[in-house]
Amino acid sequence: MTNKISAVDALRRLRDGNRRFAAELRASNNAITHADFAGLLSGQSPFAIVLGCSDSRVPAELVFDQGFGDLFVIRVAGNIVAPSQVGSVEFAASRYDTKLVVVLGHSCCGAISATLETMLDGADSESRNVAAIVDRVKPSIEGLLETELREDREALRHAAVRANVRASVDHLRHGSAILESLIEREGLLVVGAEYSLETGLVDFFDGVPEGWDQE
Repeated sequence: MTNKISAVDALRRLRDGNRRFAAELRASNNAITHADFAGLLSGQSPFAIVLGCSDSRVPAELVFDQGFGDLFVIRVAGNIVAPSQVGSVEFAASRYDTKLVVVLGHSCCGAISATLETMLDGADSESRNVAAIVDRVKPSIEGLLETELREDREALRHAAVRANVRASVDHLRHGSAILESLIEREGLLVVGAEYSLETGLVDFFDGVPEGWDQE
């Protein structure tokens, strides 16, 4: 099964779903039961790929008000990009002809806070595996520590969330020959977004086409 929805149409579908979610107007057709699931047994055709954080407060299907089979979701602390995440995106984009990839960061991200605590306070992780996540986040926010943001921890944390999203987006755009080819030849779009725990709204801020949000 392949998807025929364009990247821009998929982006608008996510935007509209998020607006419903934030307004507490969820679509009734997204509340399907197990009996309804029978139609998906033969295959899937997700219209968007979401690489998001594992944070329990940021379930992509709910945030975007989508149902079973709509999204191909990859979740990892800090929405970092490692080989397994790249491979997962490659798989979905190639297998299902999905045209949109969204890297979804969020406010109050624990992985970002842990990284800043390591870089600013000298905090160490007891787990080398957690340290590996922190090490992947560090390069994206090192430059911020050379600015005035260093003196405002809250503003720094907000900027770090977005810088980390941009780094993941850039890695997907330029770190995979398969994805590069799909972007150039098939119209694949990779964008960055931030979900606000405070408002419930998603801001698509990196790589979105000009004027896409006017319709």
